[in-house]
Parts: sequence; C-alpha cells; structure tokens
Amino acid sequence: MSLAGKTAIITGSNSGIGLGVAHELARAGANIVLNSFTDRAEDHALAEKLGREHGVTARYIAADMSKGDDCRALVEKAGGCDILVNNAGIQHVAPIESFPVDKWNAIIAINLTSAFHTTAAALPGMRKAGWGRIVNIASAHGLRASPFKSAYVAAKHGIVGLTKTAALETAGQGITVNAICPGYVLTPLVEAQIPDQMKAHNMDRETVIREVMLDRQPSRQFATVEQIGGTTVYLCSAAADQVTGTTISVDGGWTAM
Repeated sequence: MSLAGKTAIITGSNSGIGLGVAHELARAGANIVLNSFTDRAEDHALAEKLGREHGVTARYIAADMSKGDDCRALVEKAGGCDILVNNAGIQHVAPIESFPVDKWNAIIAINLTSAFHTTAAALPGMRKAGWGRIVNIASAHGLRASPFKSAYVAAKHGIVGLTKTAALETAGQGITVNAICPGYVLTPLVEAQIPDQMKAHNMDRETVIREVMLDRQPSRQFATVEQIGGTTVYLCSAAADQVTGTTISVDGGWTAM
C-alpha cells in the first residue's frame, strides 16, 4: 500500500483522529500537510517531528475551517493535493430549543461546509492528475441519531450525502470519495472525559467506559486512531480503486443495531 510521492492534506490534524490518520498515511509513504486553526511554533514542530519519524516531507499550514476562503487557500498553499482527508470537527450538546445559534453555525461550518470548500478546491488538480482520494471522517452519527446533538448529527449526515454526490461526479476519473464512520475513538479529548464520568456515576474506570461511554458500542471497546488511519490508508490504496461513494463503519457494531 505504498503512497510514496503522494501529498495528503488532513484537516484538523494537530491531535486526535487527524494526527493518527496523518501518521498512518506517512507510514505508507505519503507527504503530509497538517492543519488546524492555530499557528504556533509547536504546530510546526509537530509536523517536522512526524516527517523525521517516517522519512517523508511534512509541514503545517494554519487555516480556519469555519471560513470558506481559508479552506480553499489551504489546498492552494499545499501546492498539490492527491489525498484529502476532511477531519476537522467540533461538538456541542444541547436540546434543540436551547441550542445556541452560534454553536449551530460553527458546527455546520466546520464539520460540513469546510469539506465542501476543500473538495471543490482539490478536485481540479485530482482530475488533471487522473488520480485522487477524498476521505471524509464522518461518524456513527452520520448514520444514526442521538438526542441533544442536532447540529453534529445534521452535519455528519450531510457529510455522508456530500460523499455520495462527489463520488458520482468523479466516477470513472481515477478519483474515489468515501466516508469513514467511527464510533467512540480513544483520543486525548475523550480520555479527559473519563475521570469526570467516573465521579458522576460513582464507577471505576473500566465500568464507566463499558457501561456509560460505550453503551451503544456493542464491542465495549474504543476504536483507535491507528485503526481509523489504517482504514484511510486502505481507501487510498489500489485495493480500493472501485470503492467509492460509500461509508465504512468503524464502530464496534453500533450501526448494526
């Protein structure tokens, strides 16, 4: 599954799933563009470290995924995009009638609209090259709903629809467009929630993970960022040349229920 010579842009990738995907793509030989909205020395150092670790070129480009112009400029500044992984996302939980409008707008912009802009910017180059891979990190919530997550569920359902539409528009052109739908993934953000959940439910760590956090995930195990990255590498490989317009669930059986 060598991706040597390919350039991969991963949005929202200075931590969590995005960084895990970046490591797996780099391990397969792809040159990497990391991204987030900050522009700190540690962001650039993170890219340099990743590049050294895997023997590829890696750099960091700051771009605010809530702004369409920034999304498109990210692709332009990268100087090429063979693989686009739309991963950037935020979350907020509240009932619909009290859901803050600014939170709704931000979630839709970052989780959904950003992928429209980056895809639109990347497709001309992919068409010219006759090869391209777009992998959208959706969610089990792109296939199932949960209460109090109206914006997130709407955005992730939208990502699945955008994936299918882009796949149809590029079919037969050497470009594939797919979505990965993770369940709960053990990221630093999720890890930080465990102590609070332990206190709230008066449970030990393993019990609160199994009975509360992974209640909907039949395997009762978190997915890992390496597994999401490995699935991304597969979708970028020749083995997946005819896999397009679909979703791959990495959710421990959540969406089988």
